[in-house]
Amino acid sequence: MKPIKVIPCLDIKDARVVKGIKFVNLRDARDPVEAAICYCKEGADELAFLDIAATVETRPTKLEWVKRVARVVTVPFTVGGGIRNLEDMQALFDLGVSKVSINTAAVRNPDLIKQASQKFGKERIVVAIDGKKNPEGSNAPHLEVLISGGNETTGMDIVKWAKRVEKLGAGEILLTSKDADGTKEGYDLEMTRAVAEAVSIPVVASGGAGKLEHLYEAVVKAKVAAVLCASVFHFGEISINEAKAYLKEKGIPVFGVN
Repeated sequence: MKPIKVIPCLDIKDARVVKGIKFVNLRDARDPVEAAICYCKEGADELAFLDIAATVETRPTKLEWVKRVARVVTVPFTVGGGIRNLEDMQALFDLGVSKVSINTAAVRNPDLIKQASQKFGKERIVVAIDGKKNPEGSNAPHLEVLISGGNETTGMDIVKWAKRVEKLGAGEILLTSKDADGTKEGYDLEMTRAVAEAVSIPVVASGGAGKLEHLYEAVVKAKVAAVLCASVFHFGEISINEAKAYLKEKGIPVFGVN
């Protein structure tokens, strides 16, 4: 097993870090620059920055917000939200962003994944997949891809889409369960494992972390390469150091920990 990464996620709206439950009822969490400095000092392996309203507001990523965080981060830095084309990606890379994450744009124009991978290198291209579970017997796939900030269904099966984005050149998948998001009841292990077993590129688990055991379950049961957390870090319930120490005690190799 490769060392597991622990990644804090900054969901940004109106220049502030926010957190909701199942993508709604957002509440203010903290200042993004302050959060970035804190998480880098605490030992974050990477940082994810998602401009969560960009796609819904039909605008590009707010570069000024990214710039402020890019100035202080000392770890690899992924940005998503409102990225529609290669020019948007280039603008972010010019600011020092390590990876870009595309979701809605990838579904609407899958060839963008291929173009981006060829131009910038697959290791810099993340495809974010938001998903939900549908009841058995419904006309929609059991595990369905969502776009537009989780507001729009697609009729696409998550596992089939994950396999396709890998073939198109994605270097990583950031998988978020809308049903689990912000609930602190644990990651959606069924959904996450289904994707992780279907592809050979790294899968990052997102949505639902509430206690240390959830991180362990995501690694052992869902076979992910990294765990992404928001609420538990933002509100001081778990520290990054605690998360890494816990995983190490459980026998999991952890990135940056001997």
